[in-house]
Amino acid sequence: MSASSTAEVPFVPKTKVGRITDFVDERVGGSGILREFGRKVFPDHWSFMFGEVALYSFVILLMSGTFLTFFFDPSMAETHYTGSYTPLTNVEMSVAYNSSLNISFDIRGGLFFRQVHHWAALLFVASLGVHMLRVFFTGAFRKPREMNWVVGGVLLILAMAEGFTGYSLPDDLLSGNGLRIIDGVIKSIPVIGTYISFFLFGGEFPGTAIIGRLYVLHILLVPAMILLMIVIHLFMVVVHKHTQYPGPGRNDGNVVGYPLGPVYAAKAGGFFFIVFGVVALMAAMFTINPIWNYGPYDPSPVSAGTQPDWYIGFVDGALRLMPGVVNDFHFEYIIFGHVLTLNVLLPALVPAGIIFTVLFMYPWIERWITKDNREHHVLDRPRNAPTRTAIGVAGFTWYCVMWAAAGSDLIATHFHVALNDVTYWLRTLFFIGPIIAFMVTKRVALALQRKDREIALHGRETGRIVRLPHGEFIEVHAPLDDYKHYKLVGFESPSPLPAEPNEHGVVTPKEKRRAALSKWFFEDRVAPATPAELEAAHGHGHHEAIESGEEHKSLSH
Repeated sequence: MSASSTAEVPFVPKTKVGRITDFVDERVGGSGILREFGRKVFPDHWSFMFGEVALYSFVILLMSGTFLTFFFDPSMAETHYTGSYTPLTNVEMSVAYNSSLNISFDIRGGLFFRQVHHWAALLFVASLGVHMLRVFFTGAFRKPREMNWVVGGVLLILAMAEGFTGYSLPDDLLSGNGLRIIDGVIKSIPVIGTYISFFLFGGEFPGTAIIGRLYVLHILLVPAMILLMIVIHLFMVVVHKHTQYPGPGRNDGNVVGYPLGPVYAAKAGGFFFIVFGVVALMAAMFTINPIWNYGPYDPSPVSAGTQPDWYIGFVDGALRLMPGVVNDFHFEYIIFGHVLTLNVLLPALVPAGIIFTVLFMYPWIERWITKDNREHHVLDRPRNAPTRTAIGVAGFTWYCVMWAAAGSDLIATHFHVALNDVTYWLRTLFFIGPIIAFMVTKRVALALQRKDREIALHGRETGRIVRLPHGEFIEVHAPLDDYKHYKLVGFESPSPLPAEPNEHGVVTPKEKRRAALSKWFFEDRVAPATPAELEAAHGHGHHEAIESGEEHKSLSH
């Protein structure tokens, strides 16, 4: 047989679309990429959807923001309003505020798109924050995902920056007051603060250039950085493979779930339209940021009851909690002719600095304490890492106290209590709230672990009391299925690691500190039931399992 007769016949598409697709594929190699990516397996759990909500919210932001850019004019030049909203007729205002009013009242669908954009921004930051909390509490930040955790932290900061720049663009009284606070914080920075303020605002606040500069940041620089971080994040997810919750057959060497194509591609498409629909419904039903009620920005008045969007609220709350004077101790000094205003500088920078420093460094802090350098692809149940969970809840409580303080005036007026009393209570919670949250959370987690251990050993309580032939009354326990049983016993419970000498036989002070933290981290622990304990417990006569037929008739899961 000749060589020519055995040569492979090249594939020739029969349709026009097929020929175009084949032409593109031969030059870019897209089929191989799609084939590889489409085989990626993703586990199925509702908590993984928070990241998808964040991604879809950002897509909605891009689409609605593109519409708004067609009509918004980021100029601070003075004009007089002549639009449809008669209460502001002939009122002097900036062109930026004038165009924002025109979008709201004179552009068909303008107000709807403004509110879609604002609601999607709030949802984007919220879902991103909840997604990071899920990652933290389940230990998904551990090796090899430390850098992806850092990328998530950068994304969170960029999302807050993007929200603040957009919030300031309408140049109404509410957004102008927010810029005034930022200007005060910048000027409180020693030596260089006034120079930064003059450079940013193009002169003395409010200047005539800030809206245009924020506009460039909002539609160009910050979105580009967010897109870059999202691409890096998704690339790392593909490279490292997806994490999964513990269960039978799941380990650090596999992923149990469904492939991206066609299962997750179809589900993701449907879920995007669900998110879009919910955001659109909120935009159509609920008013947000009614800029026409506030009027144009004027540096002289300050409106009462104003708060920034929730994700910036913790900075405003920290500023409200900071006292100007404690007894005779003042927080403002003049050093070498420069004013040092600690009662603005400290609350504006220190809490945020602590939060994000701990956030970025935590994967390496925990790895140093535990000396655990293994790869982890199976997640922890939060109750099985009680100290980590307690740390997370303590930090979240601290954030929430500052966030609530941003609405201290509204708390006082709505509940008819003194503003000073609200401030004093929140100042107290600022210090003791995280401590209480840590202690309560850790005790609750340990109690849940003990309950899990009891259920694993003796089965689930059914509430049925039976009498044995010799007269003894016992409660019948239902046996667990393999999946639930594995979930209760299939986890690690590390013990404290004592200090170890180095290669010279010396226990360094750093190693002693690590050992002390290890003891604090793991001293309170509930070990999972061992196979011997399980065998002994299941053979115990007082905890006989009910028959399978009766379980289905009398029990519900």
